[in-house]
Amino acid sequence: MQHRIIVLGGGYTGAFAAGRLARRLHGDDVTVTLVNAEPDFVERVRMHQLAVGQELKPRPFADLFRGTGVDLRIARVTAVDADRKTVAVKDVDGTEELAYDTLVYALGSGWDDQGVPGVAEHAHELASRPGALRLRERLAALEAGAPVVVVGGGLTGVEAVTEIAEARPDLEVSLIVRGGLGDWLSAKGRRHLRKVVGRLGITVHEDTTATEVGPDRVTTADGTVLPAAVTVWTTGFAVHPIALATTLEVGDRGQIVVDGTMRSVSHPDVYAIGDAALARGVGGKPLRMSCASGGFTAWQAADAIVARLTGGKLPKVPLRYFNQCVSLGRRQGLIQYVTGDDRPVRAVLTGRIAAFYKELICKGAAWNVGNPGMGMPLRRRRVVAPQDTAVAAAEAAA
Repeated sequence: MQHRIIVLGGGYTGAFAAGRLARRLHGDDVTVTLVNAEPDFVERVRMHQLAVGQELKPRPFADLFRGTGVDLRIARVTAVDADRKTVAVKDVDGTEELAYDTLVYALGSGWDDQGVPGVAEHAHELASRPGALRLRERLAALEAGAPVVVVGGGLTGVEAVTEIAEARPDLEVSLIVRGGLGDWLSAKGRRHLRKVVGRLGITVHEDTTATEVGPDRVTTADGTVLPAAVTVWTTGFAVHPIALATTLEVGDRGQIVVDGTMRSVSHPDVYAIGDAALARGVGGKPLRMSCASGGFTAWQAADAIVARLTGGKLPKVPLRYFNQCVSLGRRQGLIQYVTGDDRPVRAVLTGRIAAFYKELICKGAAWNVGNPGMGMPLRRRRVVAPQDTAVAAAEAAA
């Protein structure tokens, strides 16, 4: 029988892993099925661009996976039974249970309203394509002078607020930051961020916490009421809740606890990648939820699965960071170089060249999904019997 591999989630990590597995394993020996709710790959890192009216290039999975052997299943995942090794999915035809031999869990993360009153009812999110499209429609309907408040001073918040302010200079745009603006950057990085924000006319409320969102306002912890025709909530992400309902070992945030090969520590037939994984990098520090983390976790998991099925040598992909890439509108950018455990160093790249660099990174991330061999030919390996796998792995390790 063919070894059944199911990948849940078609984001950057899931789509890359599915494509790499299909290209590295022989089709006579395995089936690779990608389950995703949408037929197109969504460039999540560009949702702030979509929200201000920019058109993104369509990337249908049917084109990305043509000729690879990946079986695309358009459906929503409703449950995972890690003990019975099944996945429940729902599509237009109803519900179905899929059995697997190896599961790659890449459902990722979504919007987190953090339980703040009024956020779910009145705020907009940028964690999904539908959310970005709703925000796009609302922004397009605003008249000049309307107030827009972005809550959250992390990467998503900074990219959103600068994109909106650049695209709509006629709006009154402000940013609420719990700490200091860019306090996760180096001193040079913070100076550049402040300069760009100032040029765009963005009002920044530092050391401020939003405690309630209304249809036309945001209230802060000190009782200040800020007018807001539109509120954009970007204070963080929450992982998909399905893992919490399983017997998989998860961390405090619901991420699946994995070893260095992205394999579940409680269920060896399950791998978790991207935001869904509680993986540790340099110094044992947990990897942050990000596209950057997702890239090397997907690579690690795919090659580890191939190695275990074919008796090859387990990979050792470095789980370390190099930089943080921030777009500040279409004409400005900021590349903050970091240590392996994600601490900022003095070196930064700024201005138009940084914006160009960030654009290359975004294009490269999307290109990698359809080219998981990084442009190099991949040899499809044959799966060996379980007893042969153990012998081959022992020989490879010797």
